[in-house]
Amino acid sequence: VPTYGYPPAINRAPSPGMVGSATRSPTPSFAVPKTATPVTNVPPANRSVSKVRKSDQQWRQQLTPEEYNVTRQAGTEQAFTGKYWNHKGDGVYTCTCCGQPLFDSKTKFKSGTGWPSFYSGISPSNVQEVVDSSHGMVRREVICSRCDSHLGHVFSDGPQPTGQRYCVNSASLKFQDRQQVGGSVINSGRQP
Repeated sequence: VPTYGYPPAINRAPSPGMVGSATRSPTPSFAVPKTATPVTNVPPANRSVSKVRKSDQQWRQQLTPEEYNVTRQAGTEQAFTGKYWNHKGDGVYTCTCCGQPLFDSKTKFKSGTGWPSFYSGISPSNVQEVVDSSHGMVRREVICSRCDSHLGHVFSDGPQPTGQRYCVNSASLKFQDRQQVGGSVINSGRQP
C-alpha cells in the first residue's frame, strides 16, 4: 500500500459528486500551503474562531516528529499503525495542533482501510476540504479550519446517511471522552 494514498473502503459503492472548498496546487512532499482559495458552493470557515498561526519552529516544538510530518507537511501514517484506526471510545476527536473539535465518535465506522474513518465531520465550519492535485491525482483533502492542519482525505464511498468516508490520520487527532467534555459541546453544528 503506498504511504501517500488511501485505498477505497471495502465493499462500499461510490457516491456521486465532489465538493471542495479550496484548491491546493501540487507541492513537493505534501507541503501544506499557508492559504487556500475558497470555492463558492461550500460554507465559509467558522468566523467566530480565530485562526491559529505559528512559526514552523513553534509547530516543531509542540508536535512529535510524526504529528509534525502528518499535520504540517501533509504526510500519511502507515495503515493499521495509528492509535485510533481501531479505537472504539465514545467522545470527540479534536485537532492535534489546536484542539478544535473535528469528528464525533458516533460517525466513526469500520472501513477496513487501516485509518480512522468517519462519515461526517462535526461541522463544515470545522473540517474544510481543499483540492489536492499532488502525485498525479485529484483528491479531496480535509484540513482543520482553525489551523490548516492536514487531517487526511475524503472519498465518496462511505456509508449512509452521507455516503462520505473521511479517511483521517490518527496523528492529526486527539480523543476526548464524551463524559469529560460534555455532550452539548460536541453536538452544536453537527451534520446528520
